[in-house]
Amino acid sequence: MVESITRTRYFAGLSRNTVLLAFSSLFADISTEMLYPVLPIFLTQTLHAGGSVVGLVEGTAQATQNIVQGFSGWLSDKLQKRKSLALAGYLLSALGKPLMGLATAWPGVMGGRFLDRLGAGFRSAPRDALIASSADEESRGRAFGLEGMGDNLGAFLGPLLAVVLFISFHLAIRWIFYLAVVPGLLAFFMILLVRERPVSVAAQSKIDVHLAQFPKPYWNYLLVTALFGIGNSSNSFLILQTNSIGASFEATILIYAGFNLVAALISYPAGSLSDRWGRRRVLLLSFTIFFIAYLGFARAKSVVPIATLFVFYGLFQGIFRSVGKAFASDFVPEQLRASGVGWYSTTVGLLQLVANLVAGLLWDRFGHAAVFYYGAAFAAAGGIGLLVLIPAGQNKSPETAVR
Repeated sequence: MVESITRTRYFAGLSRNTVLLAFSSLFADISTEMLYPVLPIFLTQTLHAGGSVVGLVEGTAQATQNIVQGFSGWLSDKLQKRKSLALAGYLLSALGKPLMGLATAWPGVMGGRFLDRLGAGFRSAPRDALIASSADEESRGRAFGLEGMGDNLGAFLGPLLAVVLFISFHLAIRWIFYLAVVPGLLAFFMILLVRERPVSVAAQSKIDVHLAQFPKPYWNYLLVTALFGIGNSSNSFLILQTNSIGASFEATILIYAGFNLVAALISYPAGSLSDRWGRRRVLLLSFTIFFIAYLGFARAKSVVPIATLFVFYGLFQGIFRSVGKAFASDFVPEQLRASGVGWYSTTVGLLQLVANLVAGLLWDRFGHAAVFYYGAAFAAAGGIGLLVLIPAGQNKSPETAVR
């Protein structure tokens, strides 16, 4: 009886919309992650591009995704429309996948990846606003955690599906890009089933967001995010490092799938824990995990240690994705929530572009280990910034503050 009550409380506050949004992320990430571990190997081995090109392609793609989230968040708040904008983004992202497989040189891959991430960026802030509005404040961490669980579980299943297609059906690598459109369209249909709840207060946001529009703690949080993000380069470099020390193509994909499984398993518990213990503590834990893992990546010389570190690093991925967004939404009122989460993601994207460009240069000119020492240094800086700039216990939204 006690166990049943505990389980009910653990999942309390979740709604039908929350579940549908989690499934949309599941299918969208299956589509994306069928390609993600394949893409750097496709670029370097099939199209004979270098590490700098991998950094440029991934940096541009991720920056596009996150920068567009700032605009789509503003547009979503301005129009007070979440679902229709999310639908457009999911469709665009699904249709962008096959274009990468048609490429005969790396600029073609970059174009397809740009279109894919443009759609992903356009959908994300409106979807995150739908998630935030689908649960009350006390359950918001769980809501984002469930969506993060779906996202990371898709990131686990996507690479496995790619391996099955390679080994069992002996498909050429380009066919993986073509087939990725199918789960992408399933994600689109999940959003069709979501019921949008009207926002009672009209947004007053403008495209040129003024500092006065959001509270000071929100901007402090963006600064912390920037400090950490400047060293948070794409996981493509982890995939290349794993492959370069002797792991086979299939083994590399399976290790990456294990990383995403850990991320999926930790996402919901991390979100739930942040509801009870506070986002700051749980987010600091994720920065610490990143720091340890990146130091390990810099020193690992064989497959077993790097595989262990890669899977351990999944803890960071699951915690940071769910708790980071939930924390951003805590600082802003509901009518500006899409903008708040959107500009948070824009900060992540802009700094990841810098991180990827720097990592690509370090990879080609100073050796692989330099990429990971660089990332570890800024993880430490981000952790210090979190302790200094975000007061302990700061986990209440503006709505709560005025009650």
